[in-house]
Amino acid sequence: MTPNLQMLKVMSAQPLPSTAPHFLCEFKLPVLSSPGAARQVFMAESDASNFFSQKRRSRRSPKSYAEVQAEQRMKRAASERRREYNEEQRDEYENYLEEDRDEVNERSRETNEQLREYHYDGLYPRFYWFH
Repeated sequence: MTPNLQMLKVMSAQPLPSTAPHFLCEFKLPVLSSPGAARQVFMAESDASNFFSQKRRSRRSPKSYAEVQAEQRMKRAASERRREYNEEQRDEYENYLEEDRDEVNERSRETNEQLREYHYDGLYPRFYWFH
C-alpha cells in the first residue's frame, strides 16, 4: 500500500509517530467521538485509490459544461467586484470635485465682494453712468 493511501486510511486521532515525514507531523487530525464519525470524515479505500489517479482532461480536449459554468461564474464575480470598486472610486472622486469646486467658488465670490466693497464709489449701478 502506498504512503498516500495509508495517510487517507487513518481512522483515529492517535498522534503520529516521530518517524513520520515532516509534513505529516504538522497535520492535526480531528478528535473523533465514535467510529461512525470516522466513516463520515475519512473516505473509503476504493475512493482513496481513485483520488490520486483520476484522469485529468488533456489541454486540447473541450471543457465540460460544469467547468465552463464555473469559469463564467468566477469571471462574472470578478467583473462585478471590479465594477463596484470603480463605481465607489468614481463616487468618491465626484464628491471630492464637488466640494473642491464649492470651496473655489466660495473663495472667488468672497474675493470679488471684498474688491467691490474696496472700490465702491457710491455710483452703483455703474451702467447708468457709463453707457
